Amino acid sequence: MKKLTQFANTPTGWDGKLIVDLARKKNRVIHICRDDTRLDQIEQCIRFFSSDLQVVIIPAWDCLPFDRVSPNSDIVSKRLSSLARLSGIDEEEECLILTTVNAVLQRVPPRSFFDGTSMSLRLGTSYPLDELLVFLDGIGYLRTDTVRASGEYAVRGGIIDIFPAGLEDPLRLDFFGDELENIRCFDPITQRTFDVVNEVNVGPVAEILLNKQGIENFRQGYRLHFGTALADDPLYAAISEGRRHIGMEHWLPLFHEELETIFNYVGEATLSLDDGAEKAILTRFKLIQEYFETRQALYEGNTYNGTSLYNGTSLYRPLPSQLLYLTSKAWDKVKKQSDITEFLHFDSPKRDYKNKEVLSAGTAPGIDFVEARTNNSKSLYDEVLAGIQEAQSAGQRVVLCTYSQGSRERLSTLLKGHGANSLEFVDKYSALLRMSLQTIGAAVLPIETGFRTDDTLFISEPDILGDRLSRPSRGRKRRGEEFLREVSALSDGDYVVHVEHGVGQFKGLQTLEIGGAPHDCLSISYSGGDKLFLPVENIDVLTRYGSESTGAALDKLGGVAWQARKARVKKRLKDIADKLIKVAADRELQTTEKISISPELYEGFCARFKYSETDDQIRSIDDTLKDLGRGRPMDRLICGDVGFGKTEVALRAALAVSSQGFQVAVVVPTTLLCRQHYSVFLDRFVGLSINIRQLSRLVNQKDTARIKVEVKSGDCNILIGTHSVLSKSLEFNNLGLVIVYEEQHFGVAQKERLKEIRSSVHVLTLTATPIPRTLQLAMSGVRDLSLIATPPIDRLSIRTFIMPYDGLIVREAIKRERHRGGQVFYVCPRIEDLPRINERLVKLIPDVKVATAHGRMGAAELDDIMSAFCDGAYDVLLSTNIIESGLDIPNANTIIIHNSDKFGLAQLYQLRGRVGRSKTRAYAYLTTHPTRVLTQTATRRLEVMQTLDNLGAGFSLASHDMDIRGAGNLLGEEQSGQVKEVGIELYQHLLREAVDAARNRENTGLAEENDWTPQISIGSPVLIPETFVSDLSVRLSIYRRIGELKNSDDIDSYAAELADRFGSIPTEVNNLFQVIILKLLCRKANVAKIDAGPRGALISFRDDNVKNLPGLIKLLERDQSFAHLRTDHKLVYQKNWQESAQRVRGLTIIMQELADMVA
Repeated sequence: MKKLTQFANTPTGWDGKLIVDLARKKNRVIHICRDDTRLDQIEQCIRFFSSDLQVVIIPAWDCLPFDRVSPNSDIVSKRLSSLARLSGIDEEEECLILTTVNAVLQRVPPRSFFDGTSMSLRLGTSYPLDELLVFLDGIGYLRTDTVRASGEYAVRGGIIDIFPAGLEDPLRLDFFGDELENIRCFDPITQRTFDVVNEVNVGPVAEILLNKQGIENFRQGYRLHFGTALADDPLYAAISEGRRHIGMEHWLPLFHEELETIFNYVGEATLSLDDGAEKAILTRFKLIQEYFETRQALYEGNTYNGTSLYNGTSLYRPLPSQLLYLTSKAWDKVKKQSDITEFLHFDSPKRDYKNKEVLSAGTAPGIDFVEARTNNSKSLYDEVLAGIQEAQSAGQRVVLCTYSQGSRERLSTLLKGHGANSLEFVDKYSALLRMSLQTIGAAVLPIETGFRTDDTLFISEPDILGDRLSRPSRGRKRRGEEFLREVSALSDGDYVVHVEHGVGQFKGLQTLEIGGAPHDCLSISYSGGDKLFLPVENIDVLTRYGSESTGAALDKLGGVAWQARKARVKKRLKDIADKLIKVAADRELQTTEKISISPELYEGFCARFKYSETDDQIRSIDDTLKDLGRGRPMDRLICGDVGFGKTEVALRAALAVSSQGFQVAVVVPTTLLCRQHYSVFLDRFVGLSINIRQLSRLVNQKDTARIKVEVKSGDCNILIGTHSVLSKSLEFNNLGLVIVYEEQHFGVAQKERLKEIRSSVHVLTLTATPIPRTLQLAMSGVRDLSLIATPPIDRLSIRTFIMPYDGLIVREAIKRERHRGGQVFYVCPRIEDLPRINERLVKLIPDVKVATAHGRMGAAELDDIMSAFCDGAYDVLLSTNIIESGLDIPNANTIIIHNSDKFGLAQLYQLRGRVGRSKTRAYAYLTTHPTRVLTQTATRRLEVMQTLDNLGAGFSLASHDMDIRGAGNLLGEEQSGQVKEVGIELYQHLLREAVDAARNRENTGLAEENDWTPQISIGSPVLIPETFVSDLSVRLSIYRRIGELKNSDDIDSYAAELADRFGSIPTEVNNLFQVIILKLLCRKANVAKIDAGPRGALISFRDDNVKNLPGLIKLLERDQSFAHLRTDHKLVYQKNWQESAQRVRGLTIIMQELADMVA
């Protein structure tokens, strides 16, 4: 190296400021972070310390060397976008390149790759559409029906949706002929546009282009390195046919004449090394070589310890590692040619080098409020303010640095409450420097430990609150409901429930002639081969049977069994609804002592929470504390996925109640959860005079007897236990709050006991079972419900890989997890698979400790196995999908799901949620059978799992696709039998009707009145043409959305959305919207059927019942020249309606008048 400069004792965060200064001084700097987490932190710090420095970020692939999976398309897009930017930046311009060890050691496509592979699209310019589409295919874009991820494009007439590399949002290009008229950003979830741009640069989104040259390069290179390709080699066959192959990027050198390095793009630059980067580079070299040697050995033998690793797939032929990765010699050469600046943290060793300069970072340690955090006699926030005032008196400005916006707001509010007079949010260092010395700055800046500079005191969030986990910055929140409607649209073969005819099987869309015009209908098959064709506008009478349709019996069309079954369920639901309303009313009449808590005690307790609270968490906590302070018994349900922070709500409620002298009982379904929560409560209540005990089968008889005495005398403040806590033989001295985990897991006796308790003490129920929106609405005002749907820190950053089963990847995934001290879940769909998988795992990794768990085991045996796994006695838990829903094992951060296509979408989401519960990066491997061709639905389901990471729609998805056990949980009793009789969606609909009716007895007939659908034939085409929306599932989802529209405003809004998304709305779709308007008017006017044609219309009233006969007679007197009422009570209008539009317009006027007449 030319010169080594080391900054000693550099605090994390301040290195961002020093890097900015270095880039200003040296013009071009490449800073190498040790890993992705540091890259995120450094990027945030640099954005804070500089507002105008040009920053280029080059991330690494998110897969292992010589892997079987491809890198994430978003990451590839970002890499290419950054490389393209670098190749266009003048060497004299200031530029900071941020990258990681893994990224910098990997070779990249040559700079010539970007010649002719980019295009600038400007408004008002003409581009032949055919040539543009050929260009997009040529630079790696994938044509889809709906654009959701980077590198995709879709075509609908003159509209092209595209997600270019490096952009935050996709774009909608609107052409008139070949002229580009409009460019708008759109949300990939809702598909709605929101912003206009004038120009966009479209560059390659794949490091491999499957054009003629790329394919020829690959074939020649493959034969050169490996000789003749095997006949069954899927990689060679796929590339030769121009098809993408999963994991093909690991043969990147074969597609290019020669690869380059990031340093070729950067040119002459100062090399800047993160603390620990040099050590990480040496580790990476070893890892690359290990993976290559393992692959090579397997290629030569294809077995490991006599076990086939591929289950019949062809061999993996690895390229020599130096073709895709830098060697240690190449890295040494880079260092020799560069000036190097190295940032060392307080405890990092300093390297010796003859041409070395050691500089001070210009900082000193800040203030750590550890004593105030642990000493209850001191006010933490008073101490913080005293430290701030001392620094300000010494002429230093002060900035409070938090991990998130939420933390910044909360800490600011607390400091103001303790007397901080002037506090200002700052987002840039320049704004901080302009601030008055008497003003406290508050910035979102991820620093772990506070420090001082000459003129500023930086106080970190952990300085005040202790070690906490930082939340990576995310883009804006996106709503997932529209997305979910599409991914869960009806598929051929799905079981459905018709409100009048019962359970049938959906057999696709069919276009029939109705009234002499084409009309889309849903084909539904019933018992005995009977078929029903349901017009698409009436899709709202159809509901999904449920996510698990196995064993559903088809009803007979026109049979009486369905009506009897539905009536039985309605009667049962009426009883339940009456009971629920009565319990809610009785609870309102009861009084209890109002619970309040000392702010000082509460703030100290909150400070021990290691995470930043999410908005939903804060709302749920506030709801619970308000309930406790009302003076009436609380009955609140907290619903949120595993790891979303429900236990924190329970802890704070327990603190509030126990601090007022009342006892708290915490009831959990298993001994393992009992022990787990006992440990959590002990940890959080340490130092407080609150006695906490646990009762379960793991506690011996002598201790159990002693604990029962303490509970009776009141010496035990908080009791945590299994169902024995609910036993009548256990006497409490002054019970104030019962916290129940997963109530649906308890038996009938325990649930009955809970019902008794509910009327007199506060009850807080926590569940991880998703509650659908319809049930949330149904329960409003009956049972208080708080949803925690916001994922917490790092919750959705689980790296998800979809791949054919590969023994080496499984072996390496388990070894990697063990190497970092973690554990692995291995989930199979069938119990019968477990012994075979167990045998294979032991052969692959002889020293691995595997525990097996499944639902046929006894409760005690299962509990013992789970406890042992939780204690770290096993490396791998091999199980079916019975993994306990409330279980918290932060040490398990890899999950392998065997034959993942056999699981439902909600199951996959819930299973994946078992990992990713700590700071450690989590991995999910969704494997499929290597030779099985997946169905379109299964492929779609697995792709959605990957997409969810970016969309944040996960919990909504689980609710949407929930299994049937979720319904009973909310009602406090088992309802799965009832649900199976009518299907989950109709069950929810009937329950909501029953609750509404129970609330307002005089309107009991209201629900019945709306439980019917008019039949409308307008003699005009009613359908969504394939030329308008080509994808069948999207078409079905649009039909469903249209069927749910409730008024003309909704219809106008959705029509505008469709026009925005698909272009000019065709006549057939406009007719469909008009039919929906007519349907809404028919319901108001009690009209059961309309038959319209060129010569008029015949209108039939439901049950021959005219709601306002005098009004109708008056109307007919006015229109007697063309309208009359027949003796069979049918209304006849004679009109000359030759034109379809004229007919629809005339019918709408007539129906509006009939509806107004009834209103």
